[in-house]
Amino acid sequence: MHLILKASGADAGVVSHLLAKNPLNIYDRVDKGVRVRMVYTAATENETEVLIHAEPDPVDLVRGTPDGYDITQYINDREFVTSSLFCSYIRAALGTALNGKPKEDYVQWVNHAFELELKFGPVASDLPDKVVEELFSPLGYSVSVERGELSYSFDLKNRSTVRHIILRGRNTVQHALRQLFLLIPVLDNYKHYFISEDEIDKIKRYGEGWLDAHPLKELIVKRTLRFAELIRQYERQEGALSASFGQERGIGHISEAVIQEVNVEHREDGEQEQRGSESVSDGSQSEPPVRLNELRYRAITDVVAALPVKRSIVDMGAGEGKLSARLAYIPGVEAILAVEPSGQSRLRAMERFAKLEGRSGLVAMPEPIIGSLFYFDEQLQNQDVMILCEVIEHIEEYRLNGIMDTIMNEYQPEVLLITTPNKEYNEVYAMEQESFRHHDHRFEWTRAELASRCEEWTQQENYGYEIKGIGEQIEGYGQPTQLVIFERRKESHS
Repeated sequence: MHLILKASGADAGVVSHLLAKNPLNIYDRVDKGVRVRMVYTAATENETEVLIHAEPDPVDLVRGTPDGYDITQYINDREFVTSSLFCSYIRAALGTALNGKPKEDYVQWVNHAFELELKFGPVASDLPDKVVEELFSPLGYSVSVERGELSYSFDLKNRSTVRHIILRGRNTVQHALRQLFLLIPVLDNYKHYFISEDEIDKIKRYGEGWLDAHPLKELIVKRTLRFAELIRQYERQEGALSASFGQERGIGHISEAVIQEVNVEHREDGEQEQRGSESVSDGSQSEPPVRLNELRYRAITDVVAALPVKRSIVDMGAGEGKLSARLAYIPGVEAILAVEPSGQSRLRAMERFAKLEGRSGLVAMPEPIIGSLFYFDEQLQNQDVMILCEVIEHIEEYRLNGIMDTIMNEYQPEVLLITTPNKEYNEVYAMEQESFRHHDHRFEWTRAELASRCEEWTQQENYGYEIKGIGEQIEGYGQPTQLVIFERRKESHS
């Protein structure tokens, strides 16, 4: 993870004094397991270029956290990508420049705009390139986004999902760094710390003088504060962020649509869950848009509630049990198996289910069990309903036929419900052509591709199927999520 700041033109040599770092010395500090270095690669009267590099200890990143018991720590990208972690690592080294308090002889240069070039990366962002450009271009920068070419031995993708970003334009050193310290975490959308009211102070401090006029202020504020209560608190302090906050249909709406979809799937983490649970109106504003994940749950529970027989349900890939908890209130349901391979997610599901005890209207207590579609489990056989909510796209395509064969010929649920993204709708989200909505997706299908696979899976005539859409319909693109309802034919019963 690194940042290169380059200033050129008359008096560019002053920049080293604004950074309060001597070009003749290498800044090299180790604090809390993180090594931060600043090296000048150019230091003349008309050019200053400095490389700021941070190298954390990957073991320290997971020590003492729940991730320490999760296998994904071994493929963690946090030690490499430029994110909120990077900003926290280098903040002490750049404190003088961020605060605009160099030695008295150089105070006059704090508000001087230099010709700057800023390079940073790699950045692991779920935002499309277009939105990345829209974040920086209003600040007066020309924006270049570079991706690496990939060569896989299997059919997955040919472009890297990480990017290196280059900004060129006139700006003060203080404003440039403050903008990066606010926008880099917006790009990555990963927070390594508890999000509190301190984040509001950070927005005001680093956003002073430029954020109010930024066309994507809504996006920046929401990605920074995350939780509805903090956003409302910020609005109240600001005297209402905007008369149209959250209602515009321009690029801000498209960006937020991407955010709502990207990473907000059946396997939500605790942070996403909290954000979703707090997204309610306080009565003083119009109701916020309903998240696509919420629409999926509603559609699935509506289908299940309308079934004549639904005593036993299997929720495959149940994650933290959010859908299973809703199914537990449907009259006629007697047993729910919440199947999930992740130990951490099962623990959270158990906590969720424990809170259901004694609640009015509860008809069945979900049972969290370890399991996977890749391993046969006899207790999943002959259930009334099996649900795969946003699951199949996480499986390599070549393995799907075998899995569907196991479900339809071995497990034989009376009704099988599958939801999966509609690839055509990605264009509505202003996503790049080759991009997926989630970094772990192995594929995303168009409506025609899904229909073709359903025909293939039902060739033995054990099941019939119906395909519906979930979410806002756009002519020519359909709806964002596809729902398939497979029903076992009566004549196929033995």
